[in-house]
Amino acid sequence: MNTLLPRLALVAAALAFCATPARATEPDWPDQLRIGTASPGGTYYVYGEALAKVLTRTLDLPVERLATEGAVQNIELMEAGEAKLGFVTIGVALQAWNGTGVWAGKKPARSMRVIFPMYDTPFQFLVLQESGIRSVAEMSGKRVGVGPAGGTAAAYFPEFFRLLNVPVSLAYGEWAELAAQVHERKLDVLAGAAGVPFPSFIELEAKDKVRYVAFTANEIAALRLAMPELTPSRVPAGTYPSLLRSYQTIGLFNFAIAHAQLPDDLVYHVVRAVFENQEEMMEANAAAAETIPANIERNSFLPLHPGAIRYYRQIGRAGQTD
Repeated sequence: MNTLLPRLALVAAALAFCATPARATEPDWPDQLRIGTASPGGTYYVYGEALAKVLTRTLDLPVERLATEGAVQNIELMEAGEAKLGFVTIGVALQAWNGTGVWAGKKPARSMRVIFPMYDTPFQFLVLQESGIRSVAEMSGKRVGVGPAGGTAAAYFPEFFRLLNVPVSLAYGEWAELAAQVHERKLDVLAGAAGVPFPSFIELEAKDKVRYVAFTANEIAALRLAMPELTPSRVPAGTYPSLLRSYQTIGLFNFAIAHAQLPDDLVYHVVRAVFENQEEMMEANAAAAETIPANIERNSFLPLHPGAIRYYRQIGRAGQTD
């Protein structure tokens, strides 16, 4: 009797089982996923495009990047059930969770759960060299673009200027549009809050001679005293062609969040896919260099999704998920 054929059949069956897409193990997985990102010209938008490609391929599940106004709208979409994944800065998420700041007067947002760290968001100012602006104080009376109304920059920069007693004329809109207005001399300052390199800054550097204006040490101290969630941040020299010295500023760390009701097994596979494909994420934007498991400790207050906790415990980082 030929015993080879039954053995081959068993091997084929085993291989077929192993090749079964992860989604088949969870019948309650959704038919698709939508990620709340930000507007074109922002880091969230580029990062989200890379993430959608990675997840669509590794999960065998259609994943769509949503263009939004940023962190505030991403949380709104998650509360409404219109997006199951999204990107937030820790400061905006803190305000939404507690119903304070930009979330004052609304029901606290409690649907979000942290799943993985993304990167630091430094607050940055860019002006054209011809403007003559060399300090935040010299922005008084100037026209300043702060991004979409629902983004982190729009949530924080108006308060920064108020605390520092620097009156400015604020402009809101998509980053790509605001960058174009700086190039056209319709805006004096582009005030960005995003992972570096910031796509709109790169775009302006290719067209104009620019200058990066930093907060003074006293300004940083005053802002951190008023907003404890702010942390020291730095943009390394060489990040942009004309940035010859490191740019000292303040920042907020970014996290990917998932809806609390998203299946645990799905979230586990999302987190695993991100860390196993980090190099691909970095090819899309260098900010993903900070997308590493160790940075989950940068979140000190938002609960983690159980599916994410499973992954961190599996790799030996259980202490950061308690």
